[in-house]
Amino acid sequence: MRIAITRGVSPAIADCQLTHLERRPIDYERARVQHSAYEAALAALGCQVQALPAEPAMPDSVFVEDLAIVLDEVAILTRPGAVSRRAETASVATALTPFRPLVSIDAPATLDGGDVLRTGRMLSVGLTTRTNQAAVDQLTTVLAPYGYRVQGVPVRGCLHLKSAVTEVAPGTLLGNGQWIDWRAFAGFDVIEVDAAEPYAANGLRIGERVIYPAGFPATAGRLAQHGVALLALDVSELQKAEGAVTCCSLVFESPPRP
Repeated sequence: MRIAITRGVSPAIADCQLTHLERRPIDYERARVQHSAYEAALAALGCQVQALPAEPAMPDSVFVEDLAIVLDEVAILTRPGAVSRRAETASVATALTPFRPLVSIDAPATLDGGDVLRTGRMLSVGLTTRTNQAAVDQLTTVLAPYGYRVQGVPVRGCLHLKSAVTEVAPGTLLGNGQWIDWRAFAGFDVIEVDAAEPYAANGLRIGERVIYPAGFPATAGRLAQHGVALLALDVSELQKAEGAVTCCSLVFESPPRP
């Protein structure tokens, strides 16, 4: 059974944290409709969606990916780089407790889940304004007994590592080489985003399909040429909050894969 934990859109989403984007008006009702369509897409792809209620006092709380890293053996509760987001962790911890043992990232580390890309037994961790080297060091120690390797990857020009690169098929990455150094991902096949679509690198792979933003037609065409099957969604209001399709859910197997 595949679980997808989501959370409703906060009515305060217009007050979200922004790092690389200019603030624009966000249509809350439209954002809710788009998020509901996203949850429906997860369900259509075989996920059992467990939706947490919206948090009116937490503008960024729809972006649940940032609060945890869920692996087969354990879930790591993060310590978000934005202080205003740290109160979001408790409810996510409660939701994950039935499925995994939990460990936590502690100060001085800061870690956003959007900075963590898992490829097999490797966790690539973006070094960004939200995630620091201390988080890489803690993850290395915590995950060593489970056989995971951890590498820090410098990121420039965007909020999270997964803004710059995601895995869209086994062994195939979609990315923006202006924001990362591809040498960190030696051995992978690479699909570069179209130069006119720098934010097009974020896709959420669920089984054989990839949930993908509808606003990047040129890059979508490149993915199609590589045989990547897309489920396109309009997430334009969530993108105004510096969100993307990976960050609106925590997806994992229950029970874990053997």
